Amino acid sequence: MDPLVSTDWLAARLEEPRLRVVDCRFALGDPAAGRRAYAAGHIPGAAFLDLDADLSDPPGAPGPAGTGPLGGRHPLPALERFAAAARRAGIGSGTTVVAYDDAMSGGAARLWWLLRHCGFDDVAVLDGGIAAWSGALHAGEEPTPPPGDFAPDPAHLRDDVVTAEQLVRDRALPPAERGFLVLDARAPERFRGEQEPVDPVAGHIPGARSVPLAAAFPPPAEVLGERDRTLVASCGSGVTACALLLGLAAAGREDAKLYAGSWSDWVARDLPIETGPGSTDETAG
Repeated sequence: MDPLVSTDWLAARLEEPRLRVVDCRFALGDPAAGRRAYAAGHIPGAAFLDLDADLSDPPGAPGPAGTGPLGGRHPLPALERFAAAARRAGIGSGTTVVAYDDAMSGGAARLWWLLRHCGFDDVAVLDGGIAAWSGALHAGEEPTPPPGDFAPDPAHLRDDVVTAEQLVRDRALPPAERGFLVLDARAPERFRGEQEPVDPVAGHIPGARSVPLAAAFPPPAEVLGERDRTLVASCGSGVTACALLLGLAAAGREDAKLYAGSWSDWVARDLPIETGPGSTDETAG
């Protein structure tokens, strides 16, 4: 299944019994915003999954620097936690899933990435999000869908996650031997360290390249053509990074990986940081 589907594609299939539409809207700093937006108006038949409650685990213990939680602000959910949420949304064998959020902001991509991480491939994101939807909207709650049978196998997860420890070991190698290229999906001013509205430390992972979300559909040609190193998507806490991975997959690069903790995990570990534009052109493409 293509990573992105159009509103026309979805409208033509909205009544199909095996289709599962999932609203994944969220707002940082306002945990109830997504549910409020869903209740105010959502695509008919859509279930709702919450970024904090369903698509993430609670933040962990503070790191040694005391500047944030190890694992970041949105750690990946435990498998059974996520599986229970997916089943509650009706996801299981034989279903096709279309996720959406406000405007490709990362919530829908987070569900897309999590399902694929668990080996479930029949999932896509609505291109443009609910802002692109011109059909009717339904207010209030939807009837609970029949529970799905989604059951990921821990032994067969995709190898698509990179840890801070791996990045640190890679940075210790001579430049010509490094195997990772970190792509930072945050806004350029956050990447440069000029402002940091969320995390306690400003800057970026040394050697990272800025590919802000606005430049992710499609990503820069130079990034797509990078074959010598593994592409690693990062952001503030691993959510917007999933939208960057979605853009990479839509452009044919399904081999990129996620640094799930992202910047919030990096600074919690008191690891080296850089400020400024970085070593490459942050606005390329």
